[in-house]
Amino acid sequence: MRLTGWLFALGAVFFLGIAGIYFYFSRDEIGTTALVMTGALAFLIAFYLLYTSKRLDTLPEDRANAEIDEADPEYGFYSPHSWWPLPVGFAAMLVALGFIFTAWLVVLGMCVLLIALIGWLFEYYRGSFVR
Repeated sequence: MRLTGWLFALGAVFFLGIAGIYFYFSRDEIGTTALVMTGALAFLIAFYLLYTSKRLDTLPEDRANAEIDEADPEYGFYSPHSWWPLPVGFAAMLVALGFIFTAWLVVLGMCVLLIALIGWLFEYYRGSFVR
């Protein structure tokens, strides 16, 4: 966590420095504001991570001599055969296009999104993948 905090701190310094250079050469307020806000958000994350790392024990990823088996054994479950993210992405695209073009497309996209999310949620409760 400490290393990650320092990486975000370096990112904050980088973006704030680039914001100054960008403003000097371009005099563009919008791009400079975006770079300053990016640096500020990176600083907030760096501050949180560095502040939190002082209150926690040293994590395995912060030690140079750590072994791979010291890390958490379970990071989550990954389903490599699942097709459900594809309809979820398609439905999200329909909703986004509906906000751009017409309201009925938002309703259609929300219905498809609801069906796709239910299918993704209950993927391992039916069929040959029941656990």
